[in-house]
Formats: sequence, C-alpha cells, structure tokens
Amino acid sequence: MRPTRIAMWSGPRNISTAMMRSFGARADTIVTDEPFYAAYLDKTGLDHPMRDEIIADGETDADKVAAWLSGPLPEGKSVFYQKHMTHHMIPSMPRGWIDHVENAFLIREPERVLASYVVKRESVELADIGYVAQGEIFEQVADRLGKAPPVIAASDVRANPRSMLSRLCAALGIAFDDAMLSWKPGIHESDGIWASHWYHQVEKSTGFAPPPAKEEPLPALPAELRKIADEARPYYERLAEHRIMP
Repeated sequence: MRPTRIAMWSGPRNISTAMMRSFGARADTIVTDEPFYAAYLDKTGLDHPMRDEIIADGETDADKVAAWLSGPLPEGKSVFYQKHMTHHMIPSMPRGWIDHVENAFLIREPERVLASYVVKRESVELADIGYVAQGEIFEQVADRLGKAPPVIAASDVRANPRSMLSRLCAALGIAFDDAMLSWKPGIHESDGIWASHWYHQVEKSTGFAPPPAKEEPLPALPAELRKIADEARPYYERLAEHRIMP
C-alpha cells in the first residue's frame, strides 16, 4: 500500500498539538512534531524559549529534514502525520517536498491566536504567527492541484470532532478511525522537547476540549497587537473561504 504523508499547516496557539494527538492515536500512523523547528531557530538566530535545547535535540539541516519527511515509513505504518508550523518555513527553507505530500491547513482567528501567544511569549511580530507563510503554502498547493486543498477551522473541530475529522480524512484519502477521538494524557514520546514549555493544556487532555457553551467575542487587543491582527486577517479570510463546513 502506498503510504499517505500528511503535512498539516498551522500557526502557533491553535489546536495543532491536539490534532497531532488525534492522528497519533491511530494504529496505522506515525507523527512528527514541528520537524523544522531546530533548523528555523538555527537559521534565524531568534530567541525562543528553550532555544539551545531545541537546536541540540533536533536536526538543523533543513534539506535532511525534507528528505526524511518524504522517506519510507516504519513497518506496519501507512500514514505519516506531520505537524508543521508555517512560520518555520522562512524563504531559505526547502519547499519543493511539499508537492509530494497531502497538505491540509488548520486555521484560527488571528485575534484569538495573538491573545494566547503573548501569554507564553511577550514579543510577537506578524511573521511569528505564520499567516503570511500559511497563505503562501496554500497558494502553492492550490496552484498545483487546481483547487483548494483541505482547510479546517479549530472551532469547528472542537464543536464536532467526529464529523470534522471524518470529513478531513475523506478529503485526505484515508479512512476515519474512532481512535482519533481520544488519547492518553501526559507528554507523549513523539512530542518535541519544547512540550514542557508549551503543552501544559494539551498534556492534561484526553480528547478535544469542547467549545464554550456561548460563542466568545473576539478578544480586545492593545493597539500593537490589533495592528498585527489586522495585517493577518486577509490571509486568514482567504483560507476560511475554503474551510470544510460542519
């Protein structure tokens, strides 16, 4: 059977780790957590939490990472789920490999992303939240396919995980598995070394957290974050036009 390699493209402070947990619960699937992170930090020199540990633990040669993502799967596995942060794909990163995997896009309103992001890291610029790069990768994939690739909204998955995951799996050409609806709590072996800083909420989870009973309004942001949200919103709305509906 030809393996299915799925690149899920998201910005930070989304449900990207919960999605990785969901796919990782499948018996036929292996997952990888932000495989370009070490190379991104090494190339940019940015000061992220646990920077030195991430670089020491990961692969800093982006071409080697790209080759591995396209390589063979372990015996007994037929799906390779790749959790990617779009902001890691700076111009010097290889992008040709993207044309050889199934691509999907996970979106969340920039206002909610920013409100969550600054709790963990005070300094933030537009590039840090990945909307521009997500738009670029979406257009690359859409141009090749001649149609929009799968897009899902975090809020829709939380509201109806079975329906949304079933639709996503169908769009990716794999069967839905009930195992995707729950997972063991705690840090998982497949988590990046940065899990101790970023994954406190998902570490306690055993499934997708339901949305609030009443939809919460977009958070009010200070002027500097409002500006970033306004710059990000056209990219968000471009993808949101194509999201898989509940």
